[in-house]
Amino acid sequence: MTAIRAIVTDIEGTTSSISFVKDVLFPYARERLPAHVETHADHADVQHWLHEAAKEAGLIEASRQEIIELLLRWIDEDRKSTALKALQGMIWKDGYEAGEFRAHMYPEVAARLHGWRGEGLRLYVYSSGSVPAQQLFFRYSEAGDLSPLFAGYFDTETGPKRETASYQRIAEAIGERPEHVLFLSDIAEELDAAGAAGLRTGWLMRPPLDIPTESRHPAYADFDAIRL
Repeated sequence: MTAIRAIVTDIEGTTSSISFVKDVLFPYARERLPAHVETHADHADVQHWLHEAAKEAGLIEASRQEIIELLLRWIDEDRKSTALKALQGMIWKDGYEAGEFRAHMYPEVAARLHGWRGEGLRLYVYSSGSVPAQQLFFRYSEAGDLSPLFAGYFDTETGPKRETASYQRIAEAIGERPEHVLFLSDIAEELDAAGAAGLRTGWLMRPPLDIPTESRHPAYADFDAIRL
């Protein structure tokens, strides 16, 4: 079997619970987004992402309130918008730094990540959340600061997670042949795209999900079950 040299992991449902993002992070950002936009509207990075949101929505002219309402609707729809994710990340930064929450980690994840890194594997993250939000997630995790373990992060600026070309770009960016890279996710369509790009794949099917007897991707109940 071809040796694995790098591991790229998803976050939600893979390293961490979907409920933390859905029930903690999303409501936190939704509640604070209007005030954050109003009080930071003169900041260049906020202006940039508000402009990108309007462009994505096809709005030639829109008031600040209209953009705020658009972003709130996208939060409710869980839209994978790069502009929205960037703005959410700015708001979450305030919450993490204030100690209002810590990112959930499944019990075995931190030890397994440390183990893989200790074995010389390079670790990366690929999530629909912005790169700054990913960095915050692992820096302020329940298991402590895990950010030094990762060599890099990828978000939707690399490309959609269900498109093969995105994984080809990641393999090229980290300087590895695709067959030396393992991608971990709980979403079959993402794994299909990664597999089509030549990456090895691992399907996280955490309890109460049952591991199927037959699967188009190797399936695991947790990180400890993964055999490289």
